[in-house]
Amino acid sequence: MTHNAVNWSLAIPEIGLALSGLLILVIGVLQRRGEGFFPCATLTIAAFIGCGFLVALSPDGVAYAGTFINDSFARFMKELALIGGLLATVVTVGYQGETRGEHASLPFETPILMLFSTLGAMIMASSGNLMTLFVGLELSSLSIYILCALERDNIRSSEAGLKYFVLGSLASGLLLYGMSLIYGYAGTMDYAGLLTAIGSEESLPLGLMVGIVFVVVGLCFKLSAVPFHMWTPDVYQGAPTPVTAYMASAPKFAAFALFLRVMTGPFGTMAPRWQILVELVALLSMVYGALAAIPQTDIKRLMAYSSIGHMGYAMMGLASASAAGVRATLIYLAAYLVMNAGVFAVIATMQRKGHEVTTIADLAGLGRREPGLAAALAIFMFSMIGVPPLAGFFGKFMVFAAAWQSHLYALVAIGALSSIVGAYYYLRVVKVLYFEESAEAFDRPATTLLFVTGGMSVATVLFILALGPLMTVAQHAAQALVG
Repeated sequence: MTHNAVNWSLAIPEIGLALSGLLILVIGVLQRRGEGFFPCATLTIAAFIGCGFLVALSPDGVAYAGTFINDSFARFMKELALIGGLLATVVTVGYQGETRGEHASLPFETPILMLFSTLGAMIMASSGNLMTLFVGLELSSLSIYILCALERDNIRSSEAGLKYFVLGSLASGLLLYGMSLIYGYAGTMDYAGLLTAIGSEESLPLGLMVGIVFVVVGLCFKLSAVPFHMWTPDVYQGAPTPVTAYMASAPKFAAFALFLRVMTGPFGTMAPRWQILVELVALLSMVYGALAAIPQTDIKRLMAYSSIGHMGYAMMGLASASAAGVRATLIYLAAYLVMNAGVFAVIATMQRKGHEVTTIADLAGLGRREPGLAAALAIFMFSMIGVPPLAGFFGKFMVFAAAWQSHLYALVAIGALSSIVGAYYYLRVVKVLYFEESAEAFDRPATTLLFVTGGMSVATVLFILALGPLMTVAQHAAQALVG
C-alpha cells in the first residue's frame, strides 16, 4: 500500500461528495418555498451514484500523514454506506411526494443531510487515526440528530431528536475520554503507532485498557448494542420513516467499519482481552433484541428491537477475531442492507389520508388488498428469521460458522436459540398480513416505494446468485484488514 502524506487524490470520492452536497444545498436555497425537495433529492441520488463509481475506481493508499486509509475494506464499507444512503433517499422521495400530498412535511434539506451523514460514514470507514474516527463520527451523527427532529409539528419526532442528541452527546463524551486515555498512555493516535506501542508492551497499563473499554462503549452506542441501546426504540418510532430507514443502514455500517478496523488493527494483538467483552455485548444484544420485540405492537419499534438483535449476530463475526469472522460480518451486513431497506420501504407505504400509521394491526388483510406488497414483506420477514435460501440465511450461517471455528460454542448456541425466539414475532407479522380480518386500506403506494420494495425482495430471494462474487470481495476486504 502506497504512503503519501499529502496524497489528497485518495479522498476524491469524499471531496466530490462534499462539494456536491454544498452545491445541492445552494440549489435548494434558490428554489421557491416548498419546491426544492425533489430537485435536491434527485441531485443527491445522482451524487451517491457518481460517488459509488469513484469509490470503486479509487486506488489503495495511505494519505494525510497516515490519518486516511483507502483499501479493499474501506471501499467495501463505503459502497454499503452509499447504497444505504441511496435507497433511503429514494424512500424519502416516495414518502414525501405521491402519497402524502398536502401533508408532505420533510424540508429540502432532508436528502442533503443524508448526504453529509453518509460522507461522515465514508470518513469513518477510511479512518487511520483516532481523531479522523471522531471527526467522521460526529459529522455523521450531527446530521442524524437534525434528521430525527425534522417533522417539527410532530411531538414524537421532536422527542426522538432530543433523546438521540442528549444520549449521543454522552456517548461521544465517553468515546473522547477513552481516546484521551489511549493517547496519554500510548503517546500516539495513529492506528499504526498504536499497534507498535501496544505490541512493544509486555504488560499493558490499566489506563490504556480502560481507554479501550470507553472506545468500545462509544461505538456500541452507535450500533445500538445492549446495554447501550436505550435510545433505539423511541428514536426509531419517532423519527420520520425514511430517516429511520437511513439510520438503520449507513450509520450502522460505518460504526461497524470503525469497530472492525480499530479492534482488529491497533488492538488486534489484544484480542484475547477484548474478545470476552465483545462476546458479552453480542450475547446480550441477541437475547434482549429477541425477547423485547415480542410484546411490541408498533412495526417501527419492532424493527428497532430487531436491529438490536441483528447487530448482536453481526458482532459474532467480530468476536471471532479472525479474517473469517470479518468476512462473515461483511456478508451479514450486505444481507441486512437489502432486507432492512425493503422492510422500511413497505412501512413507508403505510399511510391513510396522507397520515402515517405504523401499528402491526394496520397491516391486517394486506395480503388480500395488496398481494405483491404483502408477499415482499413476508419475504423480508422470513429472511430476517434466516430461512434458506434467502439473504438472511447466508448471513447468519456465515457468522455462526466463524464463531464455531473460533470455539465460541456457547455464543453459537445462544444465537441459535435467539433466532428461534425471534421467529415468533416475525411470523406474527406474516400471520397479520394473511390471516386476520382486513383493516382499512392504505393510500395508493408511491411508485418509487414499490420500486424499492420489489427490487429488494428480488435481491433477497436471489442473494445466492451474488454470493460468490460478494464473498470474493469480502475476503479481499478482510485480508486488507486482518492480513
